[in-house]
Amino acid sequence: MGSVALASGAAWVLAGNDTGTMVTASPRLYPHMWSWDAAFIMVGLAQLDVDRAAREMETLLSGQWADGMIPHIVFSEENGYFPGPDRWQTAVVCEHAPARPHTSGICQPPVHAIALRKIVDAGRRRSGADRRRAESLLHYSWPRLFAWQRWLATYRDPLGTGLIAVTHGWESGMDNSPRWDSAYAAVQPGADLPPYVRKDLDKVGDEGERPTDAEYDRYLWLIEEMRRVGYRPDEVVRTGSFLVGDVFMTALFALSCEVLAELGEEGGQPEEQIAQLRRWAARSRAAVLDTRDPVTGLARDYDVRAGQWVSTPSIAGFAPLLCGGLDPQQQAEMLAVLEGPDWMGHPDLVVATPPTVSPSSPHFMPKQYWRGPQWPVISWLFSWAMRRGGMYDTAADIRAETLRLVSDGTFAEYYHPLTGAPLGSLSQSWTAAVVLDWLYEG
Repeated sequence: MGSVALASGAAWVLAGNDTGTMVTASPRLYPHMWSWDAAFIMVGLAQLDVDRAAREMETLLSGQWADGMIPHIVFSEENGYFPGPDRWQTAVVCEHAPARPHTSGICQPPVHAIALRKIVDAGRRRSGADRRRAESLLHYSWPRLFAWQRWLATYRDPLGTGLIAVTHGWESGMDNSPRWDSAYAAVQPGADLPPYVRKDLDKVGDEGERPTDAEYDRYLWLIEEMRRVGYRPDEVVRTGSFLVGDVFMTALFALSCEVLAELGEEGGQPEEQIAQLRRWAARSRAAVLDTRDPVTGLARDYDVRAGQWVSTPSIAGFAPLLCGGLDPQQQAEMLAVLEGPDWMGHPDLVVATPPTVSPSSPHFMPKQYWRGPQWPVISWLFSWAMRRGGMYDTAADIRAETLRLVSDGTFAEYYHPLTGAPLGSLSQSWTAAVVLDWLYEG
C-alpha cells in the first residue's frame, strides 16, 4: 500500500473508532479509552485536526483523580469489556476517584506530555483558531500533567531512588511481558476471588495470543487487593503482592518530565514547578542507568518484593535510549546491541524493527502479545525519542521498516515478527495514529 493510501486508511480507522467524545482503542476488543493509547492517538489526531486532538486530551483528563493519578482506563458507555466499572468500583471505595466518568484504579506509562508537545507544535505550525486552541490546551493541561508526574514521584518511588514502580503488570502497558513472570508467580490468588467471565477470548481469533486463565486470576487478584484498601496509593504500595521497579516506565517518566518542563517554559508556568520536573527527570534518568546489567549493559527491572533484579531480555532493556544519560560510547554500544543479530538485525525477522523480546531468548513467543511480537507504537516511541536524542539514522531506519510492516493496511495491534502477519485486534487506533504521524512528519 502506498503512502497516500496508507494515510487515508489510518485516518479512516481513527474516524471509525471515534465515538465523538473519545477515540476508542479498537472497536471490538477495546471499546474504551486507555491512558497511554489515548496519548498516542492524540499524536495522530494532531496531524488531522488540532481541536479534535485537544478534545481527546480533555476527555482523558476528565477522568483524572483528585490526587493527580491518570487512570489506565476511562470507560465509555459500552459494556463489552472485562473488567469493567462494576469490577473496579473505584468511585464506590475511593474518595479521589471521579463519580463520572467511570475509571479503573491503576495507571499506565506517563507519555501524555509527548502528546501535548505534538498538539502544541501542530497548532503553532498553523494559524488562527488552531494556534489559539493549542495554546489554550497547553494552559489547561499543563498543571494537570504536572500533578500526574507529581503523583508518580510521590507514590511510586518506594526505594527513594527515582525508579518508578508498578503495582500490576497492566500498569506497564506491557501486560504479559516475561518481565513480570517471576513477580506474578509469587501472587497467590485468594480463595475468595470473586468469580468472573472473560470477554476477550471471543474477540481474538487465536486464544494463544491472549493471556491464560491462570494469568488472569492473578491479574484480578491484584485488583481485588487494591479495591480492598480503597485504592489508597500508599497502602497499595505497602501491602500489594506485586511491586516492581519498572525501568521502561521510569525512562518514560524522566522523558516526559523534560518535555513538560520545556512546555512549561514556553507557556509561562511556575518556575519552581519547572525546576522540580527537571530534578525528577535527572533523578529517574540516573536510576535507569543504575539498573544496567554489568554483563549485557541492558537496563533491568527490580522486583521490590523479592529484592532481586529481573534480567529478562526484553525491549525494556533499551530504556536508556528513551531518556538519555548515556555517554557517547555507551550509547553507541547500546545502539549496536539493538541493531545487532539478537534484536533488530536478527536474520529471521521480517522487518528490522524492535521485537518486544529477543528472538534469541528462550522467552520469545512470536504470537503472544508482549512476549515477542513487533508493536508499531513501540517502534514509534523509540524513533521519536531517538530523533530527540540525536540518533537520527537509527530513528529513520525504524520508521522505514515499521512502515513497511504496516503497509498491509490492517493497522493491527501488533505483528508476527517472523512472518509479518497481523495479530491481536485490527483497526487499532494507536497503530493508525503513529503511522499518520510518520507519514505527515517524515
